[in-house]
Amino acid sequence: MAQRERFPGREMNYTKGRFFVDTNLLVYAYDSSAGKKWKTSLEVLSLLWAHRTGVLSTQVIQELFVGLTQKVKNPILPEAAKEIVSDLLRWSLVVNDGGNIVRAIDLQIKYHFSFWDSLILQAAMTSKSEFLLSEDFQDGQVIESLTIINPFLE
Repeated sequence: MAQRERFPGREMNYTKGRFFVDTNLLVYAYDSSAGKKWKTSLEVLSLLWAHRTGVLSTQVIQELFVGLTQKVKNPILPEAAKEIVSDLLRWSLVVNDGGNIVRAIDLQIKYHFSFWDSLILQAAMTSKSEFLLSEDFQDGQVIESLTIINPFLE
């Protein structure tokens, strides 16, 4: 029987399935000034690492680098951010090619999200993830076959 692990606010099984991770969760994990979100992010990411069920996209990796080196309260050196990026490139990675960009535009037209959020959604769908871990969408919302989970809600 698959082990159930505690996920903030709900029970989740990290031993199977695919969990697409939005940029904010990664940035918080490397920003101790984020307080409770820092702790939650570390917990969630360590479970995804352990079960190899996390998925990222090129957009997420790019936004992470910029966030860590320019946008957090205590930015880190590009060399340190490069190490983090290099480690995360071991995860499943969706490359946002032309087809994904056009399909993201279709999602933007259909659902009225920003283009960048639509590109996140499209990458998650391309990866066949069941869940999108993000605070930028409505928790519990189902878009196509993708369920949005906000890990910061209790």
